[in-house]
Amino acid sequence: MNNPYSSLKKTLARFYPLKEYFLMNKWALLAGLSSLLFVDFLQLLIPLIIKAAVDHLTMQGASGAVLCRHAIFIIAIAIVIAVFRYVWRYLIFGHSRRVEEGLRNRLYAHLQTLPASFFERTKTGDLMARAINDINAIRMATGMGLVALTDGLILGLAAIGFMLSINLHLTLISLIPAPLVVILTRVLTRRMSSQFEAVQERFSSLTERVREAFAGIKVIKAYCREQWQYQKVLEEGEHYIEGNLHLARTLALFFPMMAVFTNAGLAIVIWMGGKLAIVGTISTGEFVAFTSYLGLLTWPMMAMGWVANLLQRASASMGRINRILEEPPAVSEVEIFPGPWKIEGFVQVKGLTLTRQGYERPVLSDINFTVEPGQTLAIVGRVGSGKSTLLRAILRILEPPKGTVFVDAKDIHDIPIHTLRKNIGFVPQDITVFSDTIRNNVLFGREGIDEKEIKKALEVASLSQEVASLPQGLDAQVGERGVTLSGGQRQRLTLARALVTNPPILILDDAFSMVDTDTEKKILGALLSERKDMTNILVSHRISTLSCADWILVLDQGRIVEQGPHDQLLKAGGTYAELYERQMLESELDRIAFSQVAG
Repeated sequence: MNNPYSSLKKTLARFYPLKEYFLMNKWALLAGLSSLLFVDFLQLLIPLIIKAAVDHLTMQGASGAVLCRHAIFIIAIAIVIAVFRYVWRYLIFGHSRRVEEGLRNRLYAHLQTLPASFFERTKTGDLMARAINDINAIRMATGMGLVALTDGLILGLAAIGFMLSINLHLTLISLIPAPLVVILTRVLTRRMSSQFEAVQERFSSLTERVREAFAGIKVIKAYCREQWQYQKVLEEGEHYIEGNLHLARTLALFFPMMAVFTNAGLAIVIWMGGKLAIVGTISTGEFVAFTSYLGLLTWPMMAMGWVANLLQRASASMGRINRILEEPPAVSEVEIFPGPWKIEGFVQVKGLTLTRQGYERPVLSDINFTVEPGQTLAIVGRVGSGKSTLLRAILRILEPPKGTVFVDAKDIHDIPIHTLRKNIGFVPQDITVFSDTIRNNVLFGREGIDEKEIKKALEVASLSQEVASLPQGLDAQVGERGVTLSGGQRQRLTLARALVTNPPILILDDAFSMVDTDTEKKILGALLSERKDMTNILVSHRISTLSCADWILVLDQGRIVEQGPHDQLLKAGGTYAELYERQMLESELDRIAFSQVAG
């Protein structure tokens, strides 16, 4: 049998990450709770005033002045309650918003430290659901949940205390339903915990499905698959609603249950208390006050049910948030801070063997090469040969083993990650353009870069003329994910982003796949001319453009099968020559086909 105290301790332990926000807001929180308690105290005074007024009426001792005085007291208390209710709502709900802000920022900051493998196994929709829906549930618990808990305990106990002062016997009888409420609440909260976590998981799946539907809307339309995609979203929505209805059936029992037991207590009071008032054991005013206190007790009983609901929701959500916060970061906090030294650009890889999760064999095996400042290294190979993996290992996007990758003769694990990446310009295969201006996409939040440098980077990327032709120039908006630009323009924009800081090391991962061969040659010529004293590492599937590289590595199944300059590799007649000849043949066939169509 489960220990209820152990279960409660486990539930509360999930909220430990919120401790710092409670300490940070402690004075505002204390002031808010004090205001809430003061409001509760004033609410407890109103039945006493009503008692006095009723007793004056029943004893024929009431006058207009006396009743007016009682009415003024009630109005004055109501005004003070309104003022302090505003104070506690502002402070306590403000605290819950600060908890929401702090936890969301902490979650996002931690996500940025996680390794690439985490994002490969975690859906974007799931992360969105945790950052929105789960954090909202936690906010409700730290705001309204805290209010309901305080009211439920303090107001409830105080109301019972006043009831006891009127008549002990009647109070005990009126509270007969209370143990049943406690037992049923415990049973229902256990069911709610598992059901709410299941609902959150289904919400994550629905969010991911909708995200995919919007992100891929052009492809969906191109293939006329709107109805098919709609059906998939519909199925996820129905699955989510099914879970919510299952949870709603449990939640729906709470408030009716509270109403039944509260009204049962009221019925007992009217029956038993009425008799006591008739025989004079208690006065009519005390009877009215007693029923008023019992009415005040209705909210605490309902509040405790609400607290149980909010707590279970927040506990399930906090567990989902904690699972991310407990993920080990790719680098330690110490490594994030920039070092004082400047990187020159000497890159060396020694015996690099890298195995990734989910792969039976190493994706890279015994890789060795050296690139000095002023040299250009090209990496070629068939799809899946490990080219992108190698580049990401140099950046520590993927973690290589210690003692295998060096920059300026230092193991990259000994170089602060900020320093390493700040000195490397990287253009990945996946193009990322933000919904902003061209200027801001190139700057990418970096300061100290003037317009001349931006234009120079765009010129090297062969994009300056196209930007100049736009009505707003550098300040032209590119739309969501760069929708107003062509694929080639987006790719060249990301190239300009990497070039604008003139980094000592430049890594291009198939950065010209969306531009034609002539444009690629033009860009490479300008780029290598500007960076003739710096380190350049590039991957390209177009071998015909790599003759400019000083050294070429040929990868196959994660191993270096050939290396050397362009002319030497062609003479060797190996894998490189085979790939080169095949591409030349494909280019010639394309040219002939185009000529026939044009003719």
